[in-house]
Amino acid sequence: MSSDRTGYRLRPATEADLPGLYAVCLKTGDSGKDGTALHDDPTLLGKFFVGPYVVLEPDMAFTLAGPSGPAGYLLGTLDTPAFNRRFESEWLVPLRRAVRDPGADAAAWRQSDWVRRLIHQPGLVFPPALLPYPAHAHIDLLPEARGHGFGRRMMRFLMSRMAARGAGGLHLQVSPANSGGQAFYEKLGFAHLSSPDLPQDTTFMVRRLAGIEPDDSVTDMVLHG
Repeated sequence: MSSDRTGYRLRPATEADLPGLYAVCLKTGDSGKDGTALHDDPTLLGKFFVGPYVVLEPDMAFTLAGPSGPAGYLLGTLDTPAFNRRFESEWLVPLRRAVRDPGADAAAWRQSDWVRRLIHQPGLVFPPALLPYPAHAHIDLLPEARGHGFGRRMMRFLMSRMAARGAGGLHLQVSPANSGGQAFYEKLGFAHLSSPDLPQDTTFMVRRLAGIEPDDSVTDMVLHG
């Protein structure tokens, strides 16, 4: 497995990438750690958190291709409320036909059941506190791709791309247990956002995108060298 910076390239994600990207989602699905042992269905995390962006928002979906296949992804949308509407009608409605609802009793859930419940009851809301930050993003990297500056460069690329397309602000949701992820975003200029109208089971981090220089030249961007 490669441990240096060579052999990695950021490129637009395609539907052919989905199996590999679902694997990345699973292997980072426990607050950045490998979540494989926590799930009885290895695809569900990816089907909820990755697939809809690749299919519905291809202009903001990127694969970090490594020597052994997908080593990470960068996903986002400029307009969260509009994305949520499409996510519900075009993605979740058909997915629900194939995924059972485990019910509302969390004490009875086992392994992937919490994702099954999300598929049926996703709780898609856009609180007023997020109005200045309508865009949102997700990034995950396998351990082999960490520590080389890829994540920082990828996020700066996405923020510049969003700014060039008119997004005034960006929000992220980070697991409260993922202190490393929160520190990473703080270095990129994100701040914690607290408000009574925000869900309390996740950490929201936000930043304005004004002043970020447009840079749309990174299609098939070589991240080494």
